[in-house]
Amino acid sequence: MRRQLRGELISEAVAVFLILAFGDSAACMYTLYQPSPYLHAYWGVCMAWGLGVTMAIYVTGSVSGTHANPAVTVALACYRRFPWKKVGPYCAAQVAGGFAGAGLVYLLFSPVIDHFNQAHHLTRAAGGAAAAFFTHPGLAVTVGHAFGDEIVLTALLLFGIFAITEQYNEMAPMANTSAFFIGLLVATIGASMGYLEGWAINPARDFGPRLFCFFAGWGHAALPAPGHYWWVPIAGPLIGGPIGAGAYQVLIHPYLPARRAAPDRASAVEAGGD
Repeated sequence: MRRQLRGELISEAVAVFLILAFGDSAACMYTLYQPSPYLHAYWGVCMAWGLGVTMAIYVTGSVSGTHANPAVTVALACYRRFPWKKVGPYCAAQVAGGFAGAGLVYLLFSPVIDHFNQAHHLTRAAGGAAAAFFTHPGLAVTVGHAFGDEIVLTALLLFGIFAITEQYNEMAPMANTSAFFIGLLVATIGASMGYLEGWAINPARDFGPRLFCFFAGWGHAALPAPGHYWWVPIAGPLIGGPIGAGAYQVLIHPYLPARRAAPDRASAVEAGGD
């Protein structure tokens, strides 16, 4: 059992590492280059994040299920019998993966980061290039409003994930394609609502890089961040995830025809065996 749990935790860390390696790299290209290669193609940034999620699922799904997000882990514990005793270790592994993923992106882009800050007369301590690693409120968005946004966006994410992975949902994609559609869901949330506050929708995706940046020279610009924003991408998703999953369980799950037929099929099989 210890070996199995160790493998699951490594898998979760690797999953978030992969997501950050692709996603934060796309954010660097979007933020640090002028003109940005994504200047007229923000959808490309969203797809980079989404396909990072897809790749992470294909790589690690058979080992841990690729939660890759504390909000997903908590929602699965609430509604799909994931053991509560594993929630803390999974979340810690996910944050560690985010920290390491940010470290890789920093290794790749550090010269570009320094050039960007010099060209714009910025410093890391003042938050220069921070947007490439972690989120912050967008135009006209307050910290309080961003908190509500994160609840709603993460609720939509979990509502969709529960639908895509529901065994009785006959309209869900087949197992080998569900990873792509979960990635597409992430990309769609980013494309439609991402400018509000960077669509963290994942505490590990934000806090892991934020913690790395705290030690890499950004200091208080990362933690606690202007307006003490650091807690928003943690608390918002942890509240929103179970809300979205619960909405699916209440509004859709009880009415799935295949689920309602399952007891009848089981009874028929038992009767046939008698």
